[in-house]
Amino acid sequence: MKVAFQGERGAYSENAILAYYGRQVTTVPCETFELVFTTVQEGVCERGLVPIENSLAGSVHRNYDLLLKHQLSITGEYHLRVRHCLVGIPGATIPEIKQIISHPQALAQCEGFVHQLGATASPAYDTAGSLKIILEKADRSFAAIASRQAAELYQMEILAEGIEDDPANFTRFLTISTQPEIPTGIAKTSIVFTLKNIPGALYKALSVFALRDIDLTKIESRPLIGKPWEYLFYIDFAGSVAEKSVSRALENLSEYALTLRLLGSYPRHLLQNGSA
Repeated sequence: MKVAFQGERGAYSENAILAYYGRQVTTVPCETFELVFTTVQEGVCERGLVPIENSLAGSVHRNYDLLLKHQLSITGEYHLRVRHCLVGIPGATIPEIKQIISHPQALAQCEGFVHQLGATASPAYDTAGSLKIILEKADRSFAAIASRQAAELYQMEILAEGIEDDPANFTRFLTISTQPEIPTGIAKTSIVFTLKNIPGALYKALSVFALRDIDLTKIESRPLIGKPWEYLFYIDFAGSVAEKSVSRALENLSEYALTLRLLGSYPRHLLQNGSA
């Protein structure tokens, strides 16, 4: 099976694919998140995997927008423990570092470390890609933030490890496919909907879940393009559409919502402490 991801070989997304599916799959790097979705929609790859939120830096808004734009289904989730490394070219040392390059999410997750080092932060399109950038520069004053796997893949110097601002640094990834799946066991469901801009609309919408004791695990609002100050609401909640309480909640919600779309029901990935 081919699984698409955004970034270069050694990116955290590729690490998440191998952890979730195993090493029997073929990983396919894509330059942009848009290309990941397109590659799956056109059948070039059977699956795609994209980050949707980080426990330190928050949501990846671009991928929320792409979930709405493309007719694909969420089929799984995976929480990857992200352990960042400061990586330089061979022979580099920490006192020489003046500029640090990485993906904006990685820079945000290591903001305290970068500030303490007194270096300038510069965004790049990908963590693993930032290694290629500093390798081409061949300048010992440049470093990157990336994974140990990426550093080893490109034969770079690991100057420091575990530089994220908080050890509870997890990125939640979603797997996407052209075909929806109905999960068995512990599940989660994602939806997106719009409401009339009237008092109490969101309260009534959320009450359909509260009345049935359905646990909401995430709510995210995004601008509704073309309608200033109106919003799309993305919600994740515990349960599958195969469960009666969930199907009835969605039927009830459709009475309030102007639009309602099921993004997918999928197996819920629980961390060792039981959180998800």
